[in-house]
Amino acid sequence: MSEQGLLQVLLSTYNGEKYISEQLNSILSQPYQPIQILIRDDGSSDNTLLIIKQYQQDHPGRIHLIQGKNIGVVPSFWTLMQHADLSADYFCFCDQDDVWMPHKAQRSVQLLSEMEKENNLILDSHANNKIRHNPFEKNIPAMVCTDTQLTDGDLNPTAIWPGMPHLKPSFYNALIQNIAVGATVTFNRATLQLLMKKNVNISDIQMHDWWAYLVVSCFGKFHFEHTPSIYYRQHGGNAVGGEWTILQKIKKKWNSFLKHKGNKNLLVQQAKEFKRLYSNDIVDPEMLVQLDLFIEPRKNIISRIGYLRKSKLYRQSLMEQLLFRFLILVGYI
Repeated sequence: MSEQGLLQVLLSTYNGEKYISEQLNSILSQPYQPIQILIRDDGSSDNTLLIIKQYQQDHPGRIHLIQGKNIGVVPSFWTLMQHADLSADYFCFCDQDDVWMPHKAQRSVQLLSEMEKENNLILDSHANNKIRHNPFEKNIPAMVCTDTQLTDGDLNPTAIWPGMPHLKPSFYNALIQNIAVGATVTFNRATLQLLMKKNVNISDIQMHDWWAYLVVSCFGKFHFEHTPSIYYRQHGGNAVGGEWTILQKIKKKWNSFLKHKGNKNLLVQQAKEFKRLYSNDIVDPEMLVQLDLFIEPRKNIISRIGYLRKSKLYRQSLMEQLLFRFLILVGYI
């Protein structure tokens, strides 16, 4: 068998004693090898750390642990990326309460490898014609995410979520919507380097997986795989959960509105941070035009209508797109 690249799993834990063993077992039993696991514990007060340390003893050299204070989901995953092993070829975000399907690692790495090889063939062709490209293209940032098999707390299947995107994933989608379920995300070393080369204000980004989708959609390759790769457990402790009925979707949107109604323009805030860090690197002029248009203040209904006429941004469903347009018109975004 040919040598395979090292896959490092970035796993954040917090009071996960109930489910962490099942997740670690599903990762360690993957047919794909080599796999290492980097865990950052976000200040657990239960037996999570004891369980992890036992796994470290049982699997020497395969699990590394960072013990930390409670700082929250996004900062915890960001710390994991900062401490990731740059000798690894591929990386996965991972949640403590899910279970990986046996094909997850192998299929994700296969897709990323194919994306990288395809890019190298294009580069060779363009080099002969002396065509200028994206500044990050020599080692193209590449990212894969998948559907999930939603389950109840006992891993009984309920539904496939979120479903194949109706429209093509792109920068124009990523500015206003995240379709990357973090627990399914796998990316290559070039992506990690691109994410870590800038000093990001963590408080200005929505989620670590959304930020990765935004950056990769601008500078690299993004692929959504319709086949689920994890059993995505739904229970009261989920930091972010899935929804599959219309009622659940409406309820989730309304709860999000109530949660953030005192802090409008979170999407614009994230876009501003992206522009601050990456505007000088953007090759496609239309991307920069759309980024600037989205960030530009819209103080009255006339300016908001004018913006919608020029905007190329889109969400994945008609309902979501109508909601986006409504929130623009009322000045919420």
